[in-house]
Amino acid sequence: MNGEADAPGLWSSEHFLCGAQVPGKDLDVIQSVIEMELPVGEKLAVKKNRILPEKEARRPRRISIVSGTHGDELEGQYVCYEIARRLREDMGHLEGIVDLYPALNPMGIHLASHSIPRLELDMNRTFPGDPAGDMTEKVAAAVVEDIAGSDFCVDVHASDIFVQEIPQVRISQDFAEKLLPYAKLMNVDMIWVNATATVHESTLAHSMNLLGVPTLVVEMGLGSSIHMGYGSQVVDGIFRLMKELGIWSGKTVETQMPAISSDGRVEFVRSDVDGIFLPRMEHNHLVRKGGLIGEVVDPFEGTVKRRILAGENGLLFTLRTYPVVYAGSLLARILMDN
Repeated sequence: MNGEADAPGLWSSEHFLCGAQVPGKDLDVIQSVIEMELPVGEKLAVKKNRILPEKEARRPRRISIVSGTHGDELEGQYVCYEIARRLREDMGHLEGIVDLYPALNPMGIHLASHSIPRLELDMNRTFPGDPAGDMTEKVAAAVVEDIAGSDFCVDVHASDIFVQEIPQVRISQDFAEKLLPYAKLMNVDMIWVNATATVHESTLAHSMNLLGVPTLVVEMGLGSSIHMGYGSQVVDGIFRLMKELGIWSGKTVETQMPAISSDGRVEFVRSDVDGIFLPRMEHNHLVRKGGLIGEVVDPFEGTVKRRILAGENGLLFTLRTYPVVYAGSLLARILMDN
């Protein structure tokens, strides 16, 4: 292979994002989760940055911040960077352990691939893994084992390249009673409680919750890009969560109260024609029933093929950004008013 994807960088075995060891201290250390030799003579290395408090504690609490399961979802890279940066500037207020896992799928990030390259497997459908299984199952099992014992876990995702999402926490109904109070601290715009049937049991979050590690899934932004405003908003929430858990004693911002939804209160707006979608309202705005969300147009004839109208009052929390659409393409999601 040639080009930019072949150049050594942060995701090679020699380099890794989020933390070089602090000179003279062992408070910020890159650790290996699993390393495996690949058939092509390369090495797969999943690593973490463990950030320790200056003051030793008998049983410090621990939070794990995970991202990079999908290589084209990059919002978590900024989240990990910003957490490490803020901690490094004020280590005296760190009371527990922060583990940062920026790249569970380093090959996917290296090649901008949603799945594991060459295998075309969705890593977030392989948990909890199997130590005696194939390469993907071994990696998944090692990640689960490494996170196990944490007092909390936040799994950061982004949208795909087609639609943009406001910062939100998604949790399963199975764990909603336990997780909802923590989700409200996360400074997101919305909490989406999903029915059990819509939540894949093979995800990292589901596996960790079953093992007794409370785990929230954060989704925001757009695939293959970084929205620093959204990332900073979520990082503020993570620090508020860490304060609640006794991991952080420094200042935090007052987090906003999110809208809370459950299945049946979200309208999915899809196109029923092919064409080019032109949004006519802003993302993360309130829309009235019958309000114009956008138009699907025909660039050949210069005509509007379909005006896309909101079926309910509510918050436009998902909006398509990729213009080319086909019949069935998702255009928007609306969190319906009570």
